[in-house]
Amino acid sequence: MHELSVVFYIIDKVEKVAVENKVENISKVTLQLGEVSTVIPEYLKDCWKWAREKHELLKEAEMEIEPIEALTYCEDCRSVYPTVQYGKICPRCGSSRTWLKQGSEFLIKEIEAS
Repeated sequence: MHELSVVFYIIDKVEKVAVENKVENISKVTLQLGEVSTVIPEYLKDCWKWAREKHELLKEAEMEIEPIEALTYCEDCRSVYPTVQYGKICPRCGSSRTWLKQGSEFLIKEIEAS
C-alpha cells in the first residue's frame, strides 16, 4: 500500500507550508487526484485518518479529494476521449497513436487553516 507513503508526503508538504505561514492548526486539505493516478482514494483517506493523529498540527484535519477525469488524446483524428472507458485505442478512428492528456495528476489544491 503506497498510499501511506503518499500521506507522509502530503503531511510533510502541508507542515512546511504551515511553518512558512505561521499557521498553528490545519482544518482541511483538498487534493486533486487523477482517475488513473494509481492512488486509491479510500485507502488514502484511511491512511490520512491514522497518520494525522501523530501530528499536532493536523489532529482534526479532514481530507477532501476532487477527482480529475482521465482523458486521452488521439494524434490521428485529434479527438479527446475518456481513458477509463476506452483505454489506449481511440474509439473514433481505432488508432493506437494516443497519449494520456490528463488523469494521472496528484496535487495538493488547498490547505485550510483554522
